Amino acid sequence: MKENNTVTPARKPVPAHHPDHQHKPGEKQDHKHSHDHGQSCDHGHAHTMMIFGKNTELYFSLLCGTLLGIAWLLGNTIAISQTASLSLLLGAYFFGGFFTTKEAIQTIAKGGFEIDFLMLVAAIGAAILGKWEEGALLLFLFSLGHSLEHYAMDKARKSISALASLAPKTALLKTNGTTTEVDTSVLKAGDIIVVRPNTKISADGIVVAGTSSVNQAPITGESVPVDKMQVDNPAAALQHDNIDARYKVYSGSINGNGSLEVMVSQAASDSTISRLVKMVNEAQSQKSPTQQFTDKFQRIFVPSVLTLVVVLCFAFLVIDESFGASFYRAMAVLVAASPCALAISTPSAVLSGVARAARMGVLIKGGRPLEDLGTLTAVAFDKTGTLTEGRPTLTQVIPMNGLSENELLQAAVAVEALSDHPLAKAIVRDGKTRLGNQSIPEAQQLEAVLGKGIKATWQQQPVYIGNLALFEALDTQLPSQELRTRVQELERAGNTTMIVRKGDVYAGIIAVMDTPRAEAAEALKALKNTGIRRMIMLTGDNQQVADAVAREIGITDAWGSLLPEQKVAAIQKLAKDEHKVAMVGDGVNDAPAMANSTVGIAMGAAGSDVALETADIALMGDKLSLLPFAIGLSRTASSIIKQNLWISLGMVAVLIPLTITGIASIGPAVMAHEGSTLIVVFNGLRLLAYKGPRAEALG
Repeated sequence: MKENNTVTPARKPVPAHHPDHQHKPGEKQDHKHSHDHGQSCDHGHAHTMMIFGKNTELYFSLLCGTLLGIAWLLGNTIAISQTASLSLLLGAYFFGGFFTTKEAIQTIAKGGFEIDFLMLVAAIGAAILGKWEEGALLLFLFSLGHSLEHYAMDKARKSISALASLAPKTALLKTNGTTTEVDTSVLKAGDIIVVRPNTKISADGIVVAGTSSVNQAPITGESVPVDKMQVDNPAAALQHDNIDARYKVYSGSINGNGSLEVMVSQAASDSTISRLVKMVNEAQSQKSPTQQFTDKFQRIFVPSVLTLVVVLCFAFLVIDESFGASFYRAMAVLVAASPCALAISTPSAVLSGVARAARMGVLIKGGRPLEDLGTLTAVAFDKTGTLTEGRPTLTQVIPMNGLSENELLQAAVAVEALSDHPLAKAIVRDGKTRLGNQSIPEAQQLEAVLGKGIKATWQQQPVYIGNLALFEALDTQLPSQELRTRVQELERAGNTTMIVRKGDVYAGIIAVMDTPRAEAAEALKALKNTGIRRMIMLTGDNQQVADAVAREIGITDAWGSLLPEQKVAAIQKLAKDEHKVAMVGDGVNDAPAMANSTVGIAMGAAGSDVALETADIALMGDKLSLLPFAIGLSRTASSIIKQNLWISLGMVAVLIPLTITGIASIGPAVMAHEGSTLIVVFNGLRLLAYKGPRAEALG
C-alpha cells in the first residue's frame, strides 16, 4: 500500500528550550566562569536604550563629534556667543558621555570599577578647568573607539552564534505514513523524520530508510560529503554508542540528492550542534594564562596609577604652576595610563581563535588550551583508531604449493564465515570483496583447535587456519622453512598472520592488519612543519607491530605493549621530559592519559558525549588533518596575543612620561589610547581569517 507523504499544516511552534549547561554526576566541572567586573574595557553590557537601533552607540558618538566640530568651526570662523558655544559643547558631552556614564553607573552599582569612570572624571576635570573642547574630544574619541570595538568584537561573537543557526527550526515528522511539519524542540528519541534532498537535517539520528551523501562540514569540518545508508536494526543501534558513521547523521548537516528517513537519537537541546554551541559559549569565559597574568598586573598597576594621579594633582606645591595646570596634567596621565588595550588584548584573540576553530570543526574549550596547544613540542597518540583505521583489514593473500589466490581465499572465507572473531569477520568481508560475485561452497563443523586456530570441513576435506604454534603441535606435517620465513617477514611488518592448510597441503598465508589512516603520514609531516619535535605512539600492541606502523607513517617514538595504567605513566614521563605534551585519542578509553597531559585532544568527538566532555580540545571530524590546523591556529593566536601585549604596554610606557612632562595633552593621549585599543582588537580579529596547515583541504 502506497504511503501518504503529504505534508499537513504545522503544529503550533513550541519555543525551543535551551537549558543551562549542567554537569552530570561524575563529569568534569572545571569550567571556571568569570563574571568579575574589575577594571576592564571589554564592555559586553546590553544597552537597553536603542533609539537608532543596534548602532545607537556609534550614532551618539558621531553626534558628539559633529557638535564638537561645529563648535570649533564656528568659534574659529565667526564670532558666536559663549552661550551658543557652550550649548554645542554640552550637547557633545551628552552624546559622547551617555553610554560611558550609563556603563560606569551600572558597574559601580555592582561594586565594580571600569575605565569609563576614569574617562568621565578626566572629561569633567577638563570642563572644570574651562577646557570644554578637550573634554568633548576625549569623550568623542573614547565613545567612538568603544563603539568600533563593540562592533569588532560582535563580529567575532556572531561567528560563534552563527553555529546556532546551522540547525533547522522545523522538521518533517512522520507518523503513520503522514508527514507533519513541527518545531524541532518537540522531537524526541525514536521519532522518525523525513529529510528531503538538498535540505538541512533537523536532528541527530540514525538512517532507517534511503541512501544519500551528506555534507557534514558544518559539524565535523570534513570537506567531502559522506555516504549514508540505512541501518539493519534501528532499535538496537539506538542502544549502542559505537554506531558506524555510515548510519549516523547530525543536526545541521546538509543532505545530498537522496531522500532519507531518520530515527531521532536525542532531543534538539542535546544534539551535537547544541552541545557544541553551549561549550563554545562557555569557552569564551575561560581565562587563558596570559589573561590571568594581565589581570594580576592590572590589580597592581591601576592602584599605582591612581596614586600617581593624586600625587600629580598636588604638583603645584612643588613646582611653580597653578593648581589647574597640575590637575590637567594629572587628568592627562590618567587617560594615558588607562590599561584599556591591555584588558582587551587577550580576550579579542581568544574569542576570534575559538570562533575560527569552531567553524573548522575544532572545539577549543577556552583560552588555556588555545595557548597551551601553541607551546607544544611533543604529541602522544593512541594507535588504534587514531593513527590507524581501528579495524583489521585483509592485507596479504599468499598462495603456496600450486594453489591459486582465488582457491586460497575461497577456503579461508568459507571457514572463517562460521566464526564470529573480529579477524574472521575482516577476512570474510575483504575476501568476498576480492572474489567479487563468485559463489563459495559453505563449510561445516567448525571447531577450535588447541586455542590456536580453527578447523572446519570444506569440500570433503579438513581445513585448518591458525598460527605457527597450531601446526607445530598438530601433527607431523610441519610447515616448511620457506613458509616460516614468510610468516616472520609479515609479522615484522606489523601483520597478524594465519596459515591455511587444506588436508595435508599448506595452501598459503592470510595476513590482516589494522592499517594506518590514509592521511596519517601527511598529517604527521604537517605537525613536524609546525614545530612538533616528538610524535609518540602509545599502544597495547606488541613492539614489533608498533615499530612497523611507526616506520610507515613517520612516528618518532613507538612505545608498545602498554597497559592503560602504563599509558598514564608514559604521559607523565613525557610531561617531565618535554614540559608540555598533548595526548590524542578517542576521549573515552584514553581519558586517564588525557587527564595527565597538558592538552587532551579527542578525535571524532561529534558522535561521543564522553569525548566532548572530557577533552580540552575536540576534533569533531574523525580526521587527523584537523590537528595541524588546530596547532597552527594556536601558535598564531599566541603570537598575536604577544603582539597585543607589546602594543598595549608599549603605548602606556610611552604616554605616561609624555603626559607627566607636559609634552602630550589629553587630546593626543586619548587618540593614542583609543588607537592602540582598536589596533589590538582588529589584530585579534585576524584569526577569523586564519588559513593554516591543511586548512584549504578541510574547507
